Order: sequence, then C-alpha cells, then structure tokens
Amino acid sequence: MTRGFAAAVAALVLAAGCAAGCTADHQPAGGARPVIKAPTPALQPFYSQSPAWADCGDGFQCARVKVPLDYTKPSGERIDISVIRLPATGKRIGSLLINPGGPGGSGIQYTRAARSVLTANVLARFDIVGFDPRGVGESSPVTCMSSRDLDAYVGMDPNPDSSAEINALKQSSKAFAEGCEAKSGRLLPFVGTADAARDMDVLRGVVGDSGMTYLGKSYGTYLGAIYADLFPKNVRALVLDGAVDPAVPSLKANEVQARGFEVALRAFIEDSLRQTGPFTSHTVDGAMAEVAHLLKHADEHPLKNDLGDGRVINEAWTVLGIVTPLYERDAWPQLRIALGRAFAGDGTDLLRLADVLVDRRSDGSYSNQTESNMAVNCLDHPYPKSMTAYEKAAVAAEKTAPHFGATVMWGSLPCSFWPVKPVGTDEPVKAEGAPPILVVGTVRDPATPYEWAKGLASELTSGVLLGYDGDGHTAYKMGSNCVDTAVDDYLISLRVPKNGTVCPKAR
Repeated sequence: MTRGFAAAVAALVLAAGCAAGCTADHQPAGGARPVIKAPTPALQPFYSQSPAWADCGDGFQCARVKVPLDYTKPSGERIDISVIRLPATGKRIGSLLINPGGPGGSGIQYTRAARSVLTANVLARFDIVGFDPRGVGESSPVTCMSSRDLDAYVGMDPNPDSSAEINALKQSSKAFAEGCEAKSGRLLPFVGTADAARDMDVLRGVVGDSGMTYLGKSYGTYLGAIYADLFPKNVRALVLDGAVDPAVPSLKANEVQARGFEVALRAFIEDSLRQTGPFTSHTVDGAMAEVAHLLKHADEHPLKNDLGDGRVINEAWTVLGIVTPLYERDAWPQLRIALGRAFAGDGTDLLRLADVLVDRRSDGSYSNQTESNMAVNCLDHPYPKSMTAYEKAAVAAEKTAPHFGATVMWGSLPCSFWPVKPVGTDEPVKAEGAPPILVVGTVRDPATPYEWAKGLASELTSGVLLGYDGDGHTAYKMGSNCVDTAVDDYLISLRVPKNGTVCPKAR
C-alpha cells in the first residue's frame, strides 16, 4: 500500500498517418529495424542486441534482453529482463511499452491482459510490449523471506497499541530487511527506478523505436516520469495514469495515500447505503464507525477462517481485505458481501481479497511483489531511521485517516533498517525538453490521490492534466469513453487534450 503517483507544444501528425517516432518503413514486429544509438558507446551492444523472440501462447512472443547490473560499469555483470509483446493488428506505428505499477507489479502478466486493458484502436496501431522491471517477477527477482515468514510479516499488527506490539513490529521489519540483504544483497543497490528507466531505453532500442511511447499506471507513472527526466529527447508520448507526485516526501506520501483510502471507503459506503446491506446504520458516519469497530474487534478477537491454512484473520488481514476492492468500483459488490460476513464473524472472504493485494497464491506461495516493492521504495526514497519518527507519523496519520493511517505509515518501517542507502530524492521531476506528457488522475482514486496528478502535471515542464470524476484506481479503460478517446488520440496521433480537462463520471 506504500507508493509501491501546461503543454506548450502542439501535436505533430505526419501526413501519411504515422506519428513522430515511428519505426523505419513501418516494419512489422520481427522485421528489419534501424540501429538505435546508445547514450554512450559502451552501452551500444545492449541497444543493438536482437533477442530471440519465441511464441509463448495466445499470439504473444517472449524474449529476454540483457542489461548491465550496474550502468556505471556496463562491461561488468549482466542481468536478464523478461519481455513480452503482442504484435499490432493493423497499420503499425511502433511499440507501446506498458507498466501496471507497484513497484513490484509484473508487466508480463499485465501485458497478457492487453486485449482487455487497451482499446482496439491502440492494439491495432502498436506492438504492445511489457516487461518485468529488474528485481521483479521473472527479471532477476529480489527475494527475502519464505512464504511462511511472509505470512507472519504481512499478518503483523499494523496498528500497534503498546510498546510490546511496537517492538514486535520493529523486530519483524528488521528481519524483513535482513532477509533481503542475505538473499539478494548484490541486487539491492541496483533495483531503483532510475535503473529500471535506463532498462526501458534499452528496450526502446531493441524494438527499434526512435521515440518512446509508454503507458504507465500508478507507480508506473513515477517510472515514466523518471524516464522522461533521464531521456527527454527520446520521448514520443507518455501517458501517466493514476499519477504519483515525486515531490511529496515519503511519510507525507503515506499520509496522503491513507486519506485517499478514507475517501474511497466513504464513497463505497455512500453507494452501499443505496443498496441492500451490509451496514445497519443509515448514515455514512455510522457505517464508517461500524468498519472501525470491525477492525478493533479483529485486533482483539480474530475472525473465522474457513480456508484451513492456519492464518489468523486479525486486523492486518482485515484491513488488506477491505482495501483491495476499493481499487476498483466494479469490485464493490464483493466488498459488500465480504463485510456482511465479517460483521457476522467470518473473515474468509476478506482474507481471499487480501491475498489478491499481496499476490498470495492458493497454494500459499507468494510472488515477489511484496519484497520487490519494499526494495524499490527503500532505494528510491529517503525514509527516517528513528522509531520515534514513525510513531509520531502514525499518530498524525490516524487522526486524518482513522481506518488506514497507522497501517500505511508503519508499512514503510523496513526502510529504517534497509542495508542500502537510498539513491533517490523526493524532489520535483521536470523532464525539461520533453514533448507533451499526458498525466491522468481520478478524483476519488484511493491509492494515488488526485492531488498527486495535479502535482506531477504542474512539475513536468510539458505536463498536461486530464482528470476523471470517478472512483477507483486509474482511469484509462475504466468505463469512461471521454478518457479512453483522449488517451487514444494522444498515443496514436499526438493530439493532447486541453490542460485541466475533467471527464465526467461514467454512467
């Protein structure tokens, strides 16, 4: 739940219908391509490599691309980045690189869903290219704990009420950091967003695009913004949907995100009061109090678990189960059912929902999402070292976000024990010299609040803000024809909407 965030240039459209940044001669996927010049001669072998694309089912092609572990030492150790693509179905412009967020989200899995997360117009004009960023999934993954240890870590009391509970949380967070150092120490200094952005530019060269076309969601907006800052002249079109504001300090970002979940919970309750159940109260404040009582009850008397896996459904798992469906309005009916059963003492449905958020599989194993999320965040952002700072921040956050504030704040505690110093800074990203960059924000987004989209759009020298008066996390392909049309026009024809446009709520 941690942050795994005014255009001045007119759109340029070529007469032949191919936007700036097309690959030479409209070559189809797998055809001849131009050699893309690398930033330095030492990196040219990476940009010029021709990966062995192989059929990997359902029309997709997969490959592995070599990149330096340490970009300051390109002749040193190399690692593999797993890549997948879906060839364009029509008159091809080039490649669209996509990222689902996280950090820690698998771009391979996300791209497998390309036919549902992208419009037919975009699928026709671009090869869709996804990748697992370094440290994630199939790309030299960071590992820290066994599945059993992750169960215990995720299930730690996220809202400690005593010095003993604070100490237990401290020890668990320290053990997490030590596990990452023991199992993945050589990778930890090199899994930050800046290096992932450098990998993206290598991928741009590998697929033969002179300009980067990119759709990033949630954390993927931060990745895209950093890319634009490092390679502004290589940008063709970037859509940053569900934006993260790089200028917000780490603990402040936690507090803002917690408030975002409060807003989403209130919106969910307002909708639920027009439905049947699960609340007995007839007011929003009354129903919010019912949720608070459920969390307190789960903390003192764990809910029933019918999965038979031995996990105790305490406050931690209950919070995660509530948060998960808040990401997408279409999941609200599931949350109504799960809450109704939880109010009756059965937390099984909430536990199933929580497993979706932490990517825990039915066999009890985890993806490395939780581990890579922490590894990237702790390297990207400065976090305080003192327990006192977290205690004060948790108390302050709980006042403005009583259901989620402490949980989100304490969730960053492993960074206080992290074995590698952060390399990132919480400062504005300007990307000076880049063409228009489209920043999209949803007004009641629970995970990346709308204020972050406003912030990022204003900080980018060429940022263009597109708002959506809706619920849930991110806006593109979430039911708004207005948003989808604006994004497609930008990606395909480089036409940007008027800065500050707000699309109406989808019906």
